[in-house]
Amino acid sequence: MSTVDQPVPAPVIARSTDPLGVEVPSTVPTHWYNLNADLPEPVPPHLHPGTHQPLTPPDLAPLFPMALIEQEVSTERYVEIPQTVREIYAMWRPSPLVRAHRLERVLGTRARIYYKYEGVSPVGSHKPNTAVAQAYYNAVEGITKLTTETGAGQWGASLSMACSLLGLTCEVWQVRASYDAKPYRRFQMETYGSVCHPSPSDLTEAGRAILAEMPDTTGSLGMAISEAVEAAVKDPEAHYSLGSVLNHVMLHQTVIGQEVLVQLAEAGERQADVVFGCAGGGSNLAGLTFPLIGQNLREGTTTRSVACEPAACPSLTQGEYRYDHGDVAGLTPLLKMHTLGKDFVPPSIHAGGLRYHGMSPMVSHAVNLGLMEAVAVEQDDAFAGGVLFARAEGIIPAPESTHAVATAIDYARTAQEGEVILIGLSGNGVLDLPAYSAYV
Repeated sequence: MSTVDQPVPAPVIARSTDPLGVEVPSTVPTHWYNLNADLPEPVPPHLHPGTHQPLTPPDLAPLFPMALIEQEVSTERYVEIPQTVREIYAMWRPSPLVRAHRLERVLGTRARIYYKYEGVSPVGSHKPNTAVAQAYYNAVEGITKLTTETGAGQWGASLSMACSLLGLTCEVWQVRASYDAKPYRRFQMETYGSVCHPSPSDLTEAGRAILAEMPDTTGSLGMAISEAVEAAVKDPEAHYSLGSVLNHVMLHQTVIGQEVLVQLAEAGERQADVVFGCAGGGSNLAGLTFPLIGQNLREGTTTRSVACEPAACPSLTQGEYRYDHGDVAGLTPLLKMHTLGKDFVPPSIHAGGLRYHGMSPMVSHAVNLGLMEAVAVEQDDAFAGGVLFARAEGIIPAPESTHAVATAIDYARTAQEGEVILIGLSGNGVLDLPAYSAYV
């Protein structure tokens, strides 16, 4: 069967057995969806930081297992989800798609508003969708330790959980601003058995160099990535793991959008008219929207996808679309992406997960092709939307999610009767309450 002719795998109910011999019902998709198969133009290749030539698998082998390297360059429309990963997904997936009736009444809108709620995962965000997959593939290859960076801490907590479940250890470098402001996420990581350092630190050459130049810096994801990559390269038993940006991360998150397609149909909706997702590195946004964009390209549906990024770190709306490093030290490959420059240090906004200088190459490419739109949201406007949502629907959104919530609320006030609005609620904000306290 050709790639073009492959049918869309729907979530299925299958029974499997966990390691304790207990039968586990699973209602998650059997495959991840790869937008690369349907794009009208291919995503520009990643380049070697030294030669500036397209990367080859051996170039990435010191950092990633071969399965993830293959997924990074794959153009197959569907990639099968390993059964072990699906069994862990079944702890919280499928995540609910909820009709926001109370929010609709508060707004007096004529539209129908839905939200896809990823806050039901054990760590309270969408990040485990890729953390579990990455930990699994590394464990299969015999890797015993993963290093990573994290901003607000959702990713660090998610990878820590995944490593705990799959028998690996994890070392995390957390952006200093979030390390200080969000200690409960660090407590999560430590509870799962991981070690968390503030970044920049004096534990790596990259960290020491940054501190020598900027001793009072609040840190950035680019700095933390440099430290985590350096630590992985120097340890033969370790690999590096990234929570956003790269193609294989976008792939793993598409369980979100694939579930949405089925859940909207079950709710009697032909399609979502407009989808709002928060945008930092791009993983939640891609996971929510890529299956819907693929449906547009294959079937002629007309769903609009809107990336909602913070005005303090506006890579899509104000960055340049060009090749840039993913980290400050220039250790990572060159990625074609919307970027504010690898040396950009964003303000210490509360949406710590949206403080990356660049955007996923796949998301950047989709925006460049006109398949996705982008808006920038001020922090106070985002929190106003988050508070309104919490008082209407009961769920306190993560600060990152409030960017999508606020944009959707503004849109809903003047929406046409019968329009279907979908919000990506990427996580809950119960560990971010000091941010809400500062706003309120």
